[in-house]
Amino acid sequence: MIELLRTNDPVLISWLRALLADGGIEVIVLDSHMSVMEGSISAIPRRVMVRDEHALRARRLLDDAGIDHDRSGVS
Repeated sequence: MIELLRTNDPVLISWLRALLADGGIEVIVLDSHMSVMEGSISAIPRRVMVRDEHALRARRLLDDAGIDHDRSGVS
């Protein structure tokens, strides 16, 4: 698994799941439970992960959508 980006934005995570699912790429979000446990201060970002073999295509989809996955934010 490789990490595409980290974010505290649940809307962005939901949108990324839909975008990548449309491209046939399964997404796993890590640290969701830790993010909830720490409360609402957003101290622990969630990691958006994909399988290694889908990494290039996933990054291309993010690039096409204008998502700056290198800095974990929206460009």
